[in-house]
Amino acid sequence: MARDQIDPNLISSRAELVEWLEAGSKPVEQFRIGTEHEKFPFRRADLSPVPYEGPTGIRALLEGMQALLGWDPIVEDGRIIGLYDVTGGGAISLEPGGQFELSGAPLETIHQTCSELHAHLAQVRQVAEPLGLGFLGLGMSPKWTLAETPVMPKGRYGIMTRYMPKVGTRGLDMMYRTSTVQVNLDFASEADMVRKLRVSLALQPIATALFANSPFTDGRPNGFLSARSEIWRDTDNNRAGMLPFAFEDGMGFEAYVDYALDVPMYFVKRGDRYHDVAGASFRDLLEGRLPQLPGERATVADWSNHLTTIFPEVRLKRYLEMRGADSGPTGRICALPSYWVGLLYDDANLDAAWEIVKGWSAEERQRLRDDVPRLGLKADIAGRSVLEIARETVALASDGLARRNRANLIGDDERIHLAPLLRVVEEKRTLADILLGKYHGPWGESVDPAFKEMAY
Repeated sequence: MARDQIDPNLISSRAELVEWLEAGSKPVEQFRIGTEHEKFPFRRADLSPVPYEGPTGIRALLEGMQALLGWDPIVEDGRIIGLYDVTGGGAISLEPGGQFELSGAPLETIHQTCSELHAHLAQVRQVAEPLGLGFLGLGMSPKWTLAETPVMPKGRYGIMTRYMPKVGTRGLDMMYRTSTVQVNLDFASEADMVRKLRVSLALQPIATALFANSPFTDGRPNGFLSARSEIWRDTDNNRAGMLPFAFEDGMGFEAYVDYALDVPMYFVKRGDRYHDVAGASFRDLLEGRLPQLPGERATVADWSNHLTTIFPEVRLKRYLEMRGADSGPTGRICALPSYWVGLLYDDANLDAAWEIVKGWSAEERQRLRDDVPRLGLKADIAGRSVLEIARETVALASDGLARRNRANLIGDDERIHLAPLLRVVEEKRTLADILLGKYHGPWGESVDPAFKEMAY
């Protein structure tokens, strides 16, 4: 999340919350692709994490990026915490442990979002290399303990840090030691949203397996292929998970609003101040009876910000966010939107994908979600392996991208960006499997070589 919303217009009813979500519907010709990715900064000299302050810290990195790009700074308590491109809509932000995030602009093609990624990485290297900094593409920091990980100076993260240990055992690991890539996609109507939400929720564990890339913690194997995904299983189950209600009759914007209203709040922002209301009800704010802020009424910004504090495997805002993938190398960042665009932006594929998943029960979907972080492609559901389903859905995505027929300057369509996933299903192993093989082989049971081989 690059910056909190600032719309001060009051919201006085549940119906307005529903209308706000529904206003995200748009014509198919206006569908866009927004890709976000995080990466771990590290000091090249000793592979240590990068603090915020200091002549070669995160603040210096952001100030250098601002000078290079000319983007507007996002400032909190006098400190720069991000950058925003007022023209294109992209942004750079910080996650709690210093993970450096590009929130990409809404673009028409995967070629464009991949070009945006390559440009960003070239720009960030230009600033980072003189500072002695590099960036690591893994789903979890492989070496640093939680105590060694720096803390970024953002008010909302302080509130979350205090609250997380009350509602789960892994929330601080999630905040400070994980890294993800996600793609944000549009819907045309409530019915279209429901179809896409159901298919993407059911298939999200398949994507988790395809992109598994977090097998190390504290300098050694952690027993998982996607430890990032495993961490989410006990972070805060009131605001995470597979949303079984989304598959029930009557699912729509109203059902999601009711779910979101039941998720406890973290904060209310007024001016530059974050008021800690962790555990409070948005319903009370809506009615002007929040105990921590008596008489304060909900605004559009409060609702939008509250939705960013909900973390299911697929998140609904005014678009849908695919949240199941570990961060990884450049090609895999481009592959994630390729997979989901090929499946969800093609009506025939959306129907075909629904045929794959429609018979799965809530219990089966949850078991798959629980098994994939450990088993990856070897997990199964309804008598089929994840590898088999991955192979089928990657093929569907390829067909969908072919039908989109969006060519780059040399005539290649968007299928070229699926290459990393084709390798996964052909070789029958995830990137995490490959890294574990190197750890037990040429790396000599050290994770340090990852800082060279997995650096951007």
